[in-house]
Amino acid sequence: MTVIWAEGRMVAPGDPALSAVDHGITVGDGVFETCAVLDGQAFALTRHLARLERSAAGMGMAALDLRTVRDGVDAVLAAAPDAGRLRITVTDGIGPLGSGRTDGPQTVVVAATPAVVVPTGRAARSPWTRNENSPVAGLKTTSYAENVVSLADAVAKGADESVFANTRGDLCEGTGSNVFLELDGELVTPPLSVGCLAGITRELLLEWGAEAGLPVREAKDGELPFSVLDRVSAGEAGMLLTGSVRNVQPTVWLDGADLEVGELSAAARDLFERNMRERIDP
Repeated sequence: MTVIWAEGRMVAPGDPALSAVDHGITVGDGVFETCAVLDGQAFALTRHLARLERSAAGMGMAALDLRTVRDGVDAVLAAAPDAGRLRITVTDGIGPLGSGRTDGPQTVVVAATPAVVVPTGRAARSPWTRNENSPVAGLKTTSYAENVVSLADAVAKGADESVFANTRGDLCEGTGSNVFLELDGELVTPPLSVGCLAGITRELLLEWGAEAGLPVREAKDGELPFSVLDRVSAGEAGMLLTGSVRNVQPTVWLDGADLEVGELSAAARDLFERNMRERIDP
């Protein structure tokens, strides 16, 4: 069951939540965050709200009213204590039927649904690229059309996630995940300079892995070309996907090739799941 709070009120099933001319609907002019929910609490909410503010600033939106956002979170979690996923969306509000903006109040929507954490994943390389030079590169915006198209392509191939290169040919990210490779005795993730999202799970795995003594790090510029996935397909390296609700998910299939879960990948998954239970707002 989906529970929705919008514009200061709980939305009954079947009732409209947004204007048909909200700029988030007409042109995707908005930002969002997705959090895991554990025992009725949003995981890493402080970090998610900080990124929500960074995305809004990068979009040129007005400063967010985080008090209103938190009111929505509290209302939804009170109504859905068994939820597993929470989504916060802020749009630029009602606007014209085009890209221009008008001054007016923002729209805030908070929704919660059940969620199932799947321990392993299947990935396919996307035939399209991420544009690291885009004005919204690295921002978590509601303009998700290219993710929808790329993920549908991956699902048609038997995968549940699509992995992008950027325009320079670097390994970048998935449609809703960051990528780590278990490579030559280390867990390595692409740097933010490739245009990937600064994922909260990515950030925490780097921090918690370092604390625990796992060899985990951010790669240098140019260190991980997209072609490195050939080593993964050949069984010479492993791959993890990270993201909210996905958590830390070893990949067991890439472009038709079955993969083994490496020791470091399994250790990273166990570390993250243990820590997230102990540190609800790290």
